[in-house]
Amino acid sequence: MKSYFVWVIFAVLLVCFGSTMVLGEDKIIKMSTTTSTQSSGLLDILLPELEKETGIKVKVIAKGTGAAIRDGMDGNVDVIFVHAKGREEKFINEGYGTKRYAVMHNDFVILGPAKDPAGIEGMTNANEALKKIADSRSLFVSRGDDSGTHTKEQALWKASGLPVEKKSDTIVKKGKKRQVNYLHPKGLGVWYLSIGQGMGKTLNFADEKQAYALADRGTYIKYKFGRDIPIELDVLCEGDAALANPYGVIPVSPKKHSHVKYHLADDFAKWLVSDQGQTLIANYRLLGKQLFYPDANR
Repeated sequence: MKSYFVWVIFAVLLVCFGSTMVLGEDKIIKMSTTTSTQSSGLLDILLPELEKETGIKVKVIAKGTGAAIRDGMDGNVDVIFVHAKGREEKFINEGYGTKRYAVMHNDFVILGPAKDPAGIEGMTNANEALKKIADSRSLFVSRGDDSGTHTKEQALWKASGLPVEKKSDTIVKKGKKRQVNYLHPKGLGVWYLSIGQGMGKTLNFADEKQAYALADRGTYIKYKFGRDIPIELDVLCEGDAALANPYGVIPVSPKKHSHVKYHLADDFAKWLVSDQGQTLIANYRLLGKQLFYPDANR
């Protein structure tokens, strides 16, 4: 009889422990996000506070916005946190996402070497700056990776009025091949270099070549002021409304993928746009410089 009770108690404890394990595992969600949210250091500030307040842990998969959106479409993640508003809205309209929460913004900047061969320093019209770069055939390095930054760059070239051409490339990231279709100005492989890489590698390559590049301001600040060996590129064109860079978070729809942890993903999204999440974003600084500006209460 005594051994029977011992086994009963053991079984109860096992069930309770197992339930705790399952609950703990259930509070882990997967998020595909742009490299800029990770490389800027912002997630290192946000995610520990999220876990402390809600118990939710986030497994981060950082990649270009296009690839992050595809992760959501394929049901590989529970939530996406990206920066290409038109593509985000398309994602929702096609039923892959439930709602776009406006989280924050910064802006894009056109960087270049101090010698500035195209003569764009101080310009506030991005289209005119790109025209001068193209006309002077000065080196320009493009991410070429279907990211949010690459999407913005293509829109700027198209809006500039310059002739653009279509190109399809196979890029390799983290050992995986992927087909990318994009627009580019004439001069591909001559003065316009498309490298199929993330923002950090693009900045380093442009710096090495003393070339122009489009970057989000947050990553630029990180690479210019937050590293032992900073890049030498400077901001030469900024302030154009066309360079706005809004970020949104979107839970993946359980109607498309019933296995996703929608309620946890939605709780995460709502926490990002809560007063606490927005205050953390507003207060995040790198060497005294603000990288992102909250959007939820605008």
